[in-house]
Amino acid sequence: MALLVTACLLLLWYWLGYGLLPLRWQNSDLAGPDAALQRACRAAARGRWEPAARLFEDAGQDWERRSLYAQRLGYLAARRNDRWLKAWQEARPGDPDCALVAARTRVLYAWKLRGKGLGQHTSRRRFDGFHRELLASRDDIGRASALRPEDPTPFVAEIWTALGLGYPNREMHALWSEITARAPHHFEAHSSALQYWTAKWRGSKQLAREFAEKAAAGAPPGSLLAVLPVIAWYENHADELGEAGFSSPQVRELVDTALADAALAAPDHPRLPEVRHLLAYFLHRQGRYRAAREQFRQVDGFTEALPWRYSFVKPLYYRAVRTKTARKALTDRRPH
Repeated sequence: MALLVTACLLLLWYWLGYGLLPLRWQNSDLAGPDAALQRACRAAARGRWEPAARLFEDAGQDWERRSLYAQRLGYLAARRNDRWLKAWQEARPGDPDCALVAARTRVLYAWKLRGKGLGQHTSRRRFDGFHRELLASRDDIGRASALRPEDPTPFVAEIWTALGLGYPNREMHALWSEITARAPHHFEAHSSALQYWTAKWRGSKQLAREFAEKAAAGAPPGSLLAVLPVIAWYENHADELGEAGFSSPQVRELVDTALADAALAAPDHPRLPEVRHLLAYFLHRQGRYRAAREQFRQVDGFTEALPWRYSFVKPLYYRAVRTKTARKALTDRRPH
């Protein structure tokens, strides 16, 4: 009886500690923990730009980290308030880091104006504002690039300008050449460019798959680019196939390859949390609950990643999948 009581208490402790995640604990702005970035975001929300400036100074020529910082701080300025960014611009005119964040903010603000609806459900007023801001963003991107010519990050931001304005393929190829000349295996650049080549934007299922496969094949181990074919499959097929599609030998192989690559990545790779979220989701869909749980544990409480960001109820979607994973992992005894 004592053993039974102890086991029940342990199960209750596990469920309360991991099975249930209050919505208020979730950070919907980041994919995983980053103490310095979180401090900078909190300071910016209070109108202070100095911690954000220090982030970029500390990042130096870590282009992956610079793109993450520009993306998340730009999102904060575009979606909530940009007083801190304007104060930074006034205090340090000509600062390349500030110019970078300003350029990313303009692009993100344009996408905010457009909204998340499908094209047929988006008003002309929204589209006009969207296109106006994206056109203006090209000047901001050019300014940021001129201030630090070796940095690929402004061009990474321009991928979303290209996608929104519908750059023809030749212009996208020219933009891609600018990026890869500076950072041939940049994760955000590749994941963003993959969106351009999807059927829902400027490409096709075949072009998306080919882009992902070529990038993954030519990438060094631990670059995280092995996850690109997983993303391409999700973009191409997630709405067409049920559990059988996710569990097919082909998709299991894609996931296993990405898992192996993630295991080789630097533990502090700024994009590793995003990869963990997607792998956790695929492992969950494949019934590999214990493996999924291990990925969730690394990013628990953060939701800014695929596939959650595609949902209008991102925190609820994340919590539902995570909770089912935790529950199933308790009784899952199948080899993975």
